[in-house]
Amino acid sequence: MQAAHQVPATTETAHAFNRNAGCPLDVSMFDGHAVNLSATERRAASLTTRRSVKKAHQAAWLVNAIRMIDLTTLAGDDTRERVRRLCAKAAQPLSPQLKTAIGMEGMRLTTGAVCVYPTMVRHAVEALAGTGIPVASVATGFPAGLTPLNLRLAEIRYAVEEGAEEIDIVISRELALKENWSELYDEIAAMREACGPAHMKAILATGELRTLRNVYAASMVAMQAGADFIKTSTGKEGVNATLPVSLTMVRALRDYGAETGFKIGFKPAGGIKSAKEAIAWQILMKEEMGRDWLNPDLFRFGASSMLGDIERQIEHFVTGRYSAANRHATA
Repeated sequence: MQAAHQVPATTETAHAFNRNAGCPLDVSMFDGHAVNLSATERRAASLTTRRSVKKAHQAAWLVNAIRMIDLTTLAGDDTRERVRRLCAKAAQPLSPQLKTAIGMEGMRLTTGAVCVYPTMVRHAVEALAGTGIPVASVATGFPAGLTPLNLRLAEIRYAVEEGAEEIDIVISRELALKENWSELYDEIAAMREACGPAHMKAILATGELRTLRNVYAASMVAMQAGADFIKTSTGKEGVNATLPVSLTMVRALRDYGAETGFKIGFKPAGGIKSAKEAIAWQILMKEEMGRDWLNPDLFRFGASSMLGDIERQIEHFVTGRYSAANRHATA
């Protein structure tokens, strides 16, 4: 079975598919859809116990994970210089020596995007000029999403005008908890319209939705309203990305794709820190969705500290020794 989990360390893979156009709200696609918690937890647990990748195969999976990281800084003390350092890391996530050692000398390897607050977008755009790395911006009153809708839409438009190519919006958890799917759909559809050409990632804040049934329903509503990606968390909740929640969301996007023909991306975020987790989530995507979802146009990690652990693991593969974590600073 190991051969089925080999991921080539390629850095340029283009997939042409139609962007999600959304569809009218159709509650029949999720109303009454039960999610078996015990079965979901068993399936999620099996992903990390039935399969393993070692040595060169593990290094290849980790390199692939780098391509799908949204390298992120969302701190209250963010500055232009911190953003510039983050962008430099995004453009060169592995040292030239490590790239040469694993046979990638001269090959392009970058993170999937750099994610910042709206006021930092211009700094990131300037720092990434010529690299081809997109800038993502959180918006809509991140992380709570409790500002008036007109202000949330204005924030999206501001970030797009500053140069953001991707917008990570947050949904109204109150509407989901009250199962007010019609109003939630209308809000997300308005956000998608405000994004214009920028791709929209809908953050569900799953740790605050209470049940997997709500997670499945909110995922469906977001996709019907035009989300290009669905994303687990802001990283600010008490519980962030978990494999059972992710499995529920992935099953929802698979069901939506079967119904509409559109391919939707997935982004786990919050609390993902280790190289081991990077492999676990890729196995989830490959087994549930197929190889297309092992590329940055359909899968992203919302993580930054994970990159340092990936570097340490790749260096261990090359040298047989673990380096100190402080040798792999992100920004």
